[in-house]
This record gives sequence, C-alpha cells and structure tokens, in this order.
Amino acid sequence: MSHAFSPIEAYQYNPLRDEFGHVGRWCLTGTGINDQKKTEERLRSENLVLREEIDRTSMFEGIVGSSKPMSQVLKEVEKVAPSDSTVLILGETGTGKELIARALHRRSKRAHRTFVRVNCAAIPESLVASELFGHEKGAFTGALQRRVGRFEAADGGTLFLDEVGELPMETQIALLRVLQEREFERIGSNRPISINVRVIAATNRDLAAAVAAGTFRQDLFYRLNVFPIAIPPLRERAEDIPLLLEHFVTRFAKSSGKNIRHVGKDTLRMMREYGWPGNIRELQNVVERAVVLTETDTFFVDENWLNAVPIESARPHEGLLALADRELEMIEAALAECHGRISGPSGAAAKLGIPRQTLESKIRRLGIDRYGRRRPIVQ
Repeated sequence: MSHAFSPIEAYQYNPLRDEFGHVGRWCLTGTGINDQKKTEERLRSENLVLREEIDRTSMFEGIVGSSKPMSQVLKEVEKVAPSDSTVLILGETGTGKELIARALHRRSKRAHRTFVRVNCAAIPESLVASELFGHEKGAFTGALQRRVGRFEAADGGTLFLDEVGELPMETQIALLRVLQEREFERIGSNRPISINVRVIAATNRDLAAAVAAGTFRQDLFYRLNVFPIAIPPLRERAEDIPLLLEHFVTRFAKSSGKNIRHVGKDTLRMMREYGWPGNIRELQNVVERAVVLTETDTFFVDENWLNAVPIESARPHEGLLALADRELEMIEAALAECHGRISGPSGAAAKLGIPRQTLESKIRRLGIDRYGRRRPIVQ
C-alpha cells in the first residue's frame, strides 16, 4: 500500500480505541517540514560555508586579516619561517606581535619543539639574567637550588623575547654572546652550555633611536635585526575590522552562550572610523564587554566607550615627532652655547647630561654640525 504524503520528518502510528479500550483502528500522522524550517537549514548551511570561506581566505595561524598591509606581513612570515634566521618583530602595543612569533614557530622546522616566551619588561632588572640563563645553587642569596633558564628550556625550539628593548645593558651583552657563539654560562658557573635555539624578538620601541640615545647596544641591534617584520597598526588596516569583529563576536558569544547574528550598521561604521590606539587588544576588549551587555541578536557598541580615549592618543607618532623636534632644539642650543665643544666638563655633552659618544651619534643622525648649525641638503 502506498501513500502520497508531503515531505515529512517522522511517522507515528497512534491507536484509536473505543469506549471499552479496544483498538478499533490505527491513525498514521506525520510531522511536516515547513518552508521556514527548510529556509533556516539552508541559511545555516550557507553561513557555515561562508564561515569556512572566511577562515580560509583571512585566517593564517590564528591571525585574522586580508588587507594589503597584513597580506604583506604574512608573505614575509611565510618566507622567513622555514629558516633559522633571527626575526625582529616591530609594532605598537596590541598589534599581535606574539601571534606573529607563534606563526613563525609553527611554520618552522622547529614546530614540534618548545616555544618559550619571555616578557623582558615584566622581569625585575636584577633577575633578568637568571631568568634567561639560569643559575647554580648558591650563586647568590636566595639561590637555593639550580635553575634552568629560558634559553636552556627552549633548546631545539624557539625563544621569543617580547619587549626586548627593555633589557638592561649588562644582559644585552650576554644576549649578544649567545647570538654570536650559541653558548652561555649559568650564573655562578664558568662551564659554557651550547644551545640550538632560534631567537625571535619583538618591541614597540624605536630601537634605532635607543641605539642613538645609548640605551641599546648597536651590535645587538644588528644581530636582532636580521629579518625585521613591521606589523601595521589597526588604523592602517581598517578594512580588516569587519573580519576581526566577526571573529571576536563569534568567540565571545559562544563562550557566553549567546546567539548574536548581526552587527549594527552604526556600530560597524563607528568602529571603522575610530583610531584604535590600543590596536587589536583594545578592539578585543571592547567586543568582549559589548557581548556581555548585548541582550538581543544584534551586536552594538556604546560610542562613549571609544570616546573615553583622548584623540591625541590615536596618533602616537605625532607626540614622537614633537619630542624629536624638542630634542633637536636642545642639542642645537647646547652646541651653540658651548661654541662647538662636545666633550669635557664645559662641553655640550656634559651640559645635556649624556655621554659624548651619544651626542656625536645624535649630531650625525640629526644632520647638524658641532656648532648646532643644520647642514645644507645637497640636491
């Protein structure tokens, strides 16, 4: 016996009983799939395909972005990752320097070995050397047992020195030796330890300026700067903001058990126009806060959250330019007052409170002569 039924999800036979409880006949019922159900399933499938396509085209080892500046960065990562070359990652705070470092490690022949991260700015200056190179028992007060340093822990793998520009001068010397000779000594020992480590460093500082100021060793800078990768700030890759929003909203909505399907048009426009002084880290924090507060399926951000940061902070390079101009004026004035004398107790270096070598380096970099006069530009 055949039956012509509309498309259904399930059949169910229900007995029809008489007044005495006897089954008189059976009734066959079916649950139909209505058009709305079909539409929802089709949209769900389309969204899944779209999400996979976005991941394929805009995700690289967890890094979200398909803009031209980021595409260039990722090309550089692909080129240098398989080698053992030292990489220096440059970028403002919150741009994702650690993500780039981890991508370099995962794409390298060392991917199956350890990735060790050290935040050089978070370690007290007196403990930096012990943290990096380890120490022997009794090497100093409080050294109750031997400690293996981060270099030794990363042997065979990758050591990521985040905020490398904050290292004290004596540690810079020790780091230079490791990079040159591939060996070091634990504090309290004179036995050299050979290691096979790839070093990736990162900083938000202008290391060239730090070299000129005498706070960072020039030879170490050259050793670290073998293959520099500059990560663009978020304000220079605004076309990636919709992708980043999609990524973070999906992540935080899932962890919060919320079903957020849309991003408000005004919110998207506002977030693309904002300067993002804190870069992707700031964007991530704003999205997490907004997801917690969102009670509908539409994501929105209160514009007051973004206006809380002074507009000057969105363009930090402007402050740096002003600082550089002030430095030039001070050096010119000191040289003129000292009649071209640089060294000695009555020289410009002493007047400015900086080493003679540092002042001479600044004079060359700024293009002025020893009397504070700017050299003519030869065309």
